[in-house]
Amino acid sequence: MIQIELHRNFIKSYDKRIKSNSKLLSQVKKRIELFQVKPEDYLLKDHPLIGQKKNLRAFSVSGDIRIIYYYLSANKVIFFDIGSHNQVY
Repeated sequence: MIQIELHRNFIKSYDKRIKSNSKLLSQVKKRIELFQVKPEDYLLKDHPLIGQKKNLRAFSVSGDIRIIYYYLSANKVIFFDIGSHNQVY
């Protein structure tokens, strides 16, 4: 199971963009749980980023919501940001 750390920017974005939307909140929780047990699942659409964020990865929560993260070790990641495609890229 993958361990997750939360960067302060992630917490800020989560509180601002996700916390007040109960439907989205539920979807985020489900996708994070899936990511923890099966990060390669096709539903996550996990992919490496390019350009200035080339060391980071992202996965989809819903149609337009993404979580940006970085592997600290084989089974430990840090989440950097969450939000729509335009907000996080």
